[in-house]
Amino acid sequence: MNDFGLDLAVIGNGRTAALLEPSSRLVWWCYPRFDGDPVFSRLLAGDEEKGFCDVVLDGMADFSSDYERNTAVVSTILTDRNNASVKITDFAPRFRQYDRIFRPPQLIRIIEPLAGLPRISIRVRPTSDYGCPITDRSLGSNHITYRGKENVIRLTTDGPLAYIEREAAFVLTRPICMVLGPDETLPADIATTCREFAHRTRDYWMEWVRRLSIAYDWQEAIIRAAIALKLSNFEETGGIVAALTTSIPEAPGSGRTWDYRYCWLRDAYFVVKALNRLGATQTMEDFISFILGIASQEAVKPVYSVVPSDPMHENIAANLKGYRNDGPVRIGNAAESQIQHDTFGSIILAAMPMFFDRRLPRRGDEGLFHLLETLGHKAAKSAFTPDAGIWEYRGRARIHTYSAAMCWAGCSRLAAIASHLGLDDRASRWTDTAGSIQQTLLDQAWNEKRGAFTAGFGTDELDASVLLLPEIGLIETDDPRFRQTVDAIDRELLRGRHVMRYASEDDFGMPETAFLICRFWLIDAWWWLGRREEARDLFVDALGYRNRYGLLAEDIHPQTGQLWGNFPQTYSMAGLILTAMRLSRSWEDRYWRG
Repeated sequence: MNDFGLDLAVIGNGRTAALLEPSSRLVWWCYPRFDGDPVFSRLLAGDEEKGFCDVVLDGMADFSSDYERNTAVVSTILTDRNNASVKITDFAPRFRQYDRIFRPPQLIRIIEPLAGLPRISIRVRPTSDYGCPITDRSLGSNHITYRGKENVIRLTTDGPLAYIEREAAFVLTRPICMVLGPDETLPADIATTCREFAHRTRDYWMEWVRRLSIAYDWQEAIIRAAIALKLSNFEETGGIVAALTTSIPEAPGSGRTWDYRYCWLRDAYFVVKALNRLGATQTMEDFISFILGIASQEAVKPVYSVVPSDPMHENIAANLKGYRNDGPVRIGNAAESQIQHDTFGSIILAAMPMFFDRRLPRRGDEGLFHLLETLGHKAAKSAFTPDAGIWEYRGRARIHTYSAAMCWAGCSRLAAIASHLGLDDRASRWTDTAGSIQQTLLDQAWNEKRGAFTAGFGTDELDASVLLLPEIGLIETDDPRFRQTVDAIDRELLRGRHVMRYASEDDFGMPETAFLICRFWLIDAWWWLGRREEARDLFVDALGYRNRYGLLAEDIHPQTGQLWGNFPQTYSMAGLILTAMRLSRSWEDRYWRG
């Protein structure tokens, strides 16, 4: 079989999501939600042929695959040596029904003959308990039931069950529909249901995209990134996961394998900002509500499950060898117990639209402000104490510049909110607190010898996260120290046209791959400094590293250009959106002149 790496598409509906290869093989599907046990786990199964669903065309000579325009529906065409061909349509149903959104934990596949007499076999090999093949199955009149350790999955189809059950080849002479999901009877004709669901799902996504507010340039890239963000939104609770996968290594053989199927509060500021720029206010509101529900608790962790009360204890999946046999495969994430002070500021910044965005029906009030003040007190107290930092170091703690800066940002925004609400005494108090933090921070984070703001107090190491200091308002872009910092990062963290997070040893040695979001941060910095042609060129180059479906992972190898890290990465897609919107020409710039 072909190794497509991370050249994968995502289908989903806000409750469940799956990844599929360009040849139509479904290789990852956690059930019944994003952080569930993978029914399809082939992506992490190493060289074992288990945990997938595919259509094998005898004598296949070519294939093509892409999203249908402005949707989360994937269309794949397989062609054999005699030019016989089949079309495969994959999607997760999502549409409005009975004045609410219908989004079952369900995948639908429609297989149609296009030309000639294509001979195919259909293979369905689900797993349970993170990589154990499901052997307990039973056939009904139009379905196969697969019984795993925790979950039961039903395949309902109008295709020939005898062939499917034995993975035997047959000539496809008519369309076949497949529904994968709960062990429930489909109440209507299979073909009619699948065609209707496909039509209504297409209509839903076309209408959702139609309501987005986007820039003129790079529209297709922005739309695809926006849909990817939406597919990472667990709509029942409002949480947005960092990625849909676990344990795709940051670099080959690095041991840097983490479970990203959870909601990092740090991501909140960037994701809320991207959704706001797009005008996707409902998704933004739901995410803010998710965050504020967490903020009301006594102790705030840096990361949560899509159901915040669920545990996230980290352990190893012994039955999965890992992506390209590169393990370990981790379930859960120990970062939940880390100390990460930037979390306080991230929550406060994410809540800002509640007070200042008049489109939102639920407005921030004095009660919400007082809730955020409890986080502000923690930020002020923690600003100059060591933590694990934005990159979640597991073996060390220091006073990180970015963490302290986000603590300042939280206090600064509380002053702005208090002023907006007419709470002058509180505004004065938070202004003084923010000013005190700012002065100490700028003094201690500036390294005269290096001529740059460095990763932390008392260190010479550079860190790409300091590129965000003007973004959060700590310094102005015309501050000479910022220009010097950017120059230093250009010299030391650029690898060709890719940007490293840092270039010093961490818990796992020297980092090998570049972090995609950091490139967008550098592009923004160049733009602010007037290096606008360079910024646009670097952005256009970045778009070239998206996979065939327009998606990005977390990392990229500077030498090979291969994507690594969990996928699709919310951070990367939000960064693409924000930078594209910043760099784009306006709709009023006479774009029609070319």
